[in-house]
Amino acid sequence: MSDDMKKYYEEYGRKIFLYLMTLCSDPDTAEELTQETFYQAIRNIGKYQGKSSVYTWLCGIAKNLWLSESRRKKYHPIAEPDPTASDISPTPDEVAESSDGKMNLLRKIHQLPETEKEVLLLRATGELSFREIGELFGKSENWARVTHYRTKQKLKGGTS
Repeated sequence: MSDDMKKYYEEYGRKIFLYLMTLCSDPDTAEELTQETFYQAIRNIGKYQGKSSVYTWLCGIAKNLWLSESRRKKYHPIAEPDPTASDISPTPDEVAESSDGKMNLLRKIHQLPETEKEVLLLRATGELSFREIGELFGKSENWARVTHYRTKQKLKGGTS
């Protein structure tokens, strides 16, 4: 691996993994696709034209690999989140109070159209800027901001 790629892996490896987790919600698949992303990046470094940041380029590779993987496995995201995910709260009272709100929010997020869900999760967990999200979708920074804002409003019960 070249020194540049090693540097990119150290700098972006965790972020690419988190981005893939927003897409597939499976740590094993996300880890496998993260490794494949950097393998493909090494193979195709000559095709990188510098029109976007290296990170955005890597996210594009990761997304294409996930799309290929999901077609191959006929991956269908689960409509309902795992109910055991929030059962780690210390007391039953805390679980009862917060679980309903969390579950409702997760249900709403999983019911969003794929683009809206991806923009929201990329911003929340992928730590991408609006500019990077726009680049990833081939759209503008403003498009990413507006999509993110409208999606948040939709989740709050505002406009659709």
